[in-house]
Amino acid sequence: MKQKTIFISLILLSLSLLSCSDDPINTITIQNWASNSVYLNFKGSLTDEIKPGDSIQMTEILQGEYEYETIFEIPSLATEYEASPSCAGFLALNAGTKILIIYTSTFDGNKYSISASVTSSDNLSQDGILPNPIGP
Repeated sequence: MKQKTIFISLILLSLSLLSCSDDPINTITIQNWASNSVYLNFKGSLTDEIKPGDSIQMTEILQGEYEYETIFEIPSLATEYEASPSCAGFLALNAGTKILIIYTSTFDGNKYSISASVTSSDNLSQDGILPNPIGP
């Protein structure tokens, strides 16, 4: 009876270990250096409010290419606003990708401008050779 218990325990342990994934975890970190709150619309859901000076981290995102958009608050005195093209787009996540999005803003007279700096930890070169930045 004791051998059956040990055998069943070993089978259950091996099945549980098989379900563990060895894939590297993808993460997205969002830092808000803008003067007002921002939200990220990503994978069909909206992040919690990211207040000025705060940051959030989203983890365990599956590999793939995902669309994102930024929703932002406009100061009450602003009569115009503009968002940089980087406030919306696509994020490509491979195994172990880390993405950092930093929001900044300016308020000039009556115009509020917000921009996003998006960087990725993925190697963008082909075959490990970076393209020549100054010529062919």
